[in-house]
Amino acid sequence: MNAMPVPAGGKPIAFIARLIQWWALLGGLLLLVIVLMTSYSAVAGFLFSSPFSGDFELTEMGIAIAAFCFLPWCQLSNANVSADIFTSGAGHATVRRLSRLSSLIALGFSILLLWRMYEGMKDYQTYVELTAILQIPIWYAFVPVLFSLVLLIIAALITLIHPQDPAAYPHRMETE
Repeated sequence: MNAMPVPAGGKPIAFIARLIQWWALLGGLLLLVIVLMTSYSAVAGFLFSSPFSGDFELTEMGIAIAAFCFLPWCQLSNANVSADIFTSGAGHATVRRLSRLSSLIALGFSILLLWRMYEGMKDYQTYVELTAILQIPIWYAFVPVLFSLVLLIIAALITLIHPQDPAAYPHRMETE
């Protein structure tokens, strides 16, 4: 599981990087469970006219949670969508400055998202909204999302303070 170069900054940064990596893997495991659940539901619905009750609700909540689980990893591993065509001829110093700028923007958006998602969770708690079939409180899905956003803030801070050399990421395509 050492696919990502650990950012500079010592053991606390390495611990957080590992936590972010495991959080993304947990999001992938959640996606796998959702695929298995929906596959089972489709087959059971077709063969036995008895699909899994509430599969749509669980899929909706699970996909949202999983998507947010991946955001900190994408930020930390420099895997966000970027327009490399604009920086392919730029020097490393320019790319590092642009990387810092993108980290600053990610930090701002993640703080904004954390604030608004927290307020949204409070509203769902206040008005006790439940899913239609399984009667699960909707605010339950907000808890791992908020944790993901906290990790995203930390990842954006790490990449802001310690921008990685673009050549350190083998998953990036070279544009030569």
